[in-house]
Amino acid sequence: MTVVVRRPGPPLDGLVRAITYQAGEQPRTSVEKLLPGPGASLWINLNRDEFRSYSETGQVVRVPGAMLAGPTSRAAVIEFEQGRAHISVTFALGAACCFFGPPLDVTRDLQVSLEDIWGRPGALLREQVLEATGPQDALNVVEGVLIGALTGLRDHLVVAAGGALSAGVPVGKVAADLEMLPRTLRRRFTAQVGLSPKRFARVQRLQRVVRDLDGCSSVDWAGVAARHGYADQSHLVEEFGQLVGVTPTEYLRSRVNGPNHLRFVGFP
Repeated sequence: MTVVVRRPGPPLDGLVRAITYQAGEQPRTSVEKLLPGPGASLWINLNRDEFRSYSETGQVVRVPGAMLAGPTSRAAVIEFEQGRAHISVTFALGAACCFFGPPLDVTRDLQVSLEDIWGRPGALLREQVLEATGPQDALNVVEGVLIGALTGLRDHLVVAAGGALSAGVPVGKVAADLEMLPRTLRRRFTAQVGLSPKRFARVQRLQRVVRDLDGCSSVDWAGVAARHGYADQSHLVEEFGQLVGVTPTEYLRSRVNGPNHLRFVGFP
């Protein structure tokens, strides 16, 4: 497997966490459920001009092979094709809107063609990457396009709010600490991150839980609930049901390739 990670310098530093080239994995096609995450990311499929996911009813959803994956408020079902190879761009919190423009919440739980967002530059990006002479050259192409698309700055109050919410600070206290009205925080945060502060906090708490469970084969669920601020074990079970669609015990049995991927059986 080939993995090349670039952490770009100015003017992308602080906005783009990593641009990653990865190829040579995935010996066979699989369908997996991915846990929700608050970050937007850019993806270019190097194998085929298509990404496939599945709706809640099992219908296949196809988007072109260069797309923006918006922040997710609930688990998504994704196909990983045999011989998977891709380039991905991971944005810092609240930074994707500097390249794609707010409001980012219109991309929530969606995969959107770059052509629909950037027009011709988005339509040509995959072809330009495929013409590159190697991984480093391909990353150069993507970095250049990102620099050309950079049109804004992050909202420092939204960044501060995201950090506090990720650490478990209640939404009301975050707004008070930042001297913002709750509705103002909600409007600015939702537009630039893509999730409401409350939903973001729920997703981040779930992420703290699954990182805590990584490597565990048996769990004291009541203890986990208390440690992570849930009212009780029933509250924890309810959150897993709403955000992931499985019970905590089913989650533990289904993990594959890290805490955020679950084996999925049912379709296609």
